[in-house]
Amino acid sequence: MQYSVQKAREVDYIPYSTENGQWMENSIHSWTNGFWPAAMWQMYFMTQRQTYRDEAVRTEKMLDRALSSFRELSHDVGFMWLIQSGVHYAVEKNEDSYDRTLFAAYMLASRYNPFGFIRAWNNPGREGWAIIDCMMNLPLLYWASKVTGDVRFKLIAMHHADTTLEHFVRQDGSCNHIVCFDPLTGGFLDNPGGQGYASGSSWSRGQAWGLYGFTLSYLLSGKKDYLNAAKKIAGYFIANIGDDYIPRCDFRQPPHPDVKDTAAGAIAASGLLELCPLIPSCDAKLYYDAAIHMLRTMDTSCMDWENNNPALLTKCTGSYHDIQTRHITMNYADYFFIEAINKLCGLTFSSWAPWPTLNNVHKGKVSREALSGLTPI
Repeated sequence: MQYSVQKAREVDYIPYSTENGQWMENSIHSWTNGFWPAAMWQMYFMTQRQTYRDEAVRTEKMLDRALSSFRELSHDVGFMWLIQSGVHYAVEKNEDSYDRTLFAAYMLASRYNPFGFIRAWNNPGREGWAIIDCMMNLPLLYWASKVTGDVRFKLIAMHHADTTLEHFVRQDGSCNHIVCFDPLTGGFLDNPGGQGYASGSSWSRGQAWGLYGFTLSYLLSGKKDYLNAAKKIAGYFIANIGDDYIPRCDFRQPPHPDVKDTAAGAIAASGLLELCPLIPSCDAKLYYDAAIHMLRTMDTSCMDWENNNPALLTKCTGSYHDIQTRHITMNYADYFFIEAINKLCGLTFSSWAPWPTLNNVHKGKVSREALSGLTPI
């Protein structure tokens, strides 16, 4: 990762993907921009090397350009600020980082529709569109209630989670990617296929967002329904992962072409490790073993450890039908892989619940059995 940082400092934008061994950028308003500095904080926790902390702070400041043109932002402000600016505030009490994160929370809360959902995107005609990804942005609202004492943020998060549980999670544990509501009545209108194969299919990254997101909502609210939803989605994900433990882009896609998405695997693995301590040991072993299988398989068959590519995970896919985003690198896939490894090393601090205390960033005993066979980062 030191090579990755070196290459990042050669450009004047936040790294997203790679091409010909160079970092490529996204729009400053892209939902992915928080994952690079967030990964740097994870690497700092892992190694205590100042290089990673400094890179996190450098790129955090770059994102101020997105705040100054906030009308271009979507519901993904949790991805963009909580896991890096929120973390910066938690570990160093940086007031500018606090302001950035709270501003993002107010923006997310402003997207709430009183019928119980948070609007995803800004496109005209999509006033009633919500997506499963937003479950991972809700921790920003729980954080805002925690640090301000204002319960309204938490209530919005729980209302959205309740709506997601009712309209996104199917009986078999699979999830819709998109649900369209009538913004004036809250009534269900449609469930397009989104980034998956088709309406009614099973976009694997969406399943991972749901698994991890409901786990976090349970941890941050205590509502048992969210834990049950996380377990239900986890069971579905594990049952459909396949013998190679690398998720297909959509669990219901045709056999050919064989489109994979390691980003879904990294997110799910980290989510499963988060879920394990919350459930009985018999179920926890199933989830733990699945997470380890995914991480080890990604390490041995989908990693680029050479110093000619600054990204780590290969075979990430943005959307099933967007051929240009098939089997590329993505900064958020790397983030979740590193986060999962940190959990196995005993890191107790959560970037999704970065409460402001200097004493909650520490590691416990390293899980040697889990880490055996994994390449050091």
